[in-house]
Amino acid sequence: MDSDVLALLEDSTEELYESAPCGYLSTLMDGTIVKINQTLLDWLGLSRDEVVRRRRFSDLLTVGGKLYHETHFAPLLRMKGQVGGIAMDMKVTDGARLPVLLTSTVKRGADDRPLLIRTTVFDATDRRAYERELLRARQSAEKARRQAEADRERLREALAVLQQSLLPASLPAVPGVETAVHYHTASPIQLGGDFYDLFPLGDERFAFFLGDVCGKGPQAAAVTSLVRYTLRTAALQGLAPEAVLSTLNTALLARYVDGDPRYCTAIFGILEPEGGTVGVSLASGGHPPALLIGADGAAQYVPTPAGMLVGAFPQASFTTVRTTLDPGATLLLYTDGITEARTGAEDDLYGYDALRSFTTELAPVGPHDLIDSLTGLLVGFGDGLDDDTALLALGRPPHEPR
Repeated sequence: MDSDVLALLEDSTEELYESAPCGYLSTLMDGTIVKINQTLLDWLGLSRDEVVRRRRFSDLLTVGGKLYHETHFAPLLRMKGQVGGIAMDMKVTDGARLPVLLTSTVKRGADDRPLLIRTTVFDATDRRAYERELLRARQSAEKARRQAEADRERLREALAVLQQSLLPASLPAVPGVETAVHYHTASPIQLGGDFYDLFPLGDERFAFFLGDVCGKGPQAAAVTSLVRYTLRTAALQGLAPEAVLSTLNTALLARYVDGDPRYCTAIFGILEPEGGTVGVSLASGGHPPALLIGADGAAQYVPTPAGMLVGAFPQASFTTVRTTLDPGATLLLYTDGITEARTGAEDDLYGYDALRSFTTELAPVGPHDLIDSLTGLLVGFGDGLDDDTALLALGRPPHEPR
């Protein structure tokens, strides 16, 4: 074996104690230091003569460390006889602090009387630096989390304002006609792609529409804004329902080109008084048919033939159909969120037959009661309702007010 290695192996116990990689010291039960190794003296910048039998262990600690030693460390050591892994700060002669981990054990005599306290001191500078860096990282992460949450909240508020701008704040009063509406958005950002509106055209005529934009989120909202503006503008120019949808079809094709098509389904109608009843002109662009619930208890879909998706085909054609709202009748417009809601263990779609059966059981029914019942139906779907849903009901009271 190498002679240098042999020499090292022959180190005395005292040499190993003095040059150990950690600090050692022994104190009497009152804390007076009676032995300390050179490693700890070097860390603290002290000489042996300055320490042994001249200072107590607590004198080596910072003010905070001394307070903790008196109130926690020393009482716990007396009670248990051993304390380990306690973090404290020791004073260095240049005014700095030395972060350490302390382990102390009470040594007893043959009569079990406590005689000495032996303490091992580990330099925790690197650990303290790591803990501080970890704390800074945690604080930075928490700050980033709070900022992200604040950003999300501002985004939610902005999207809520945007959503409100895409829907009428309230429906106008229509002479001789009751109205009710419900809007459910399935989007976690509260920004749906369904839309509706009701507004006067003059001469006691009112236009209404309801539809569903392909997609969700801000992009769908941008399409919705264009759709609502175009439908309103075209209607106020006095165009018939099929011409209004044709205008919208042209506007969407002109706006969204170059491989980024945007289309929607929509049903557009006009209400106008016709003697003792209210005439309804309707045109549909790929939208589910309106449901007419009569005063006689019957519920029938209003067929709207030749209704193609709006914004999908350059040569799309639309057809206007006409019906009437007699006293006690209600016309329901809806988006496919309700008919495509999932029901049962097999996730079957709710469907058109079920919707007609549901409304037939309610008939005759006014707009408000109808929307209330349908809102309860939507709630009953639970997680099965995973799409936006808009409902708009227009109805005549059973008897004309005098």
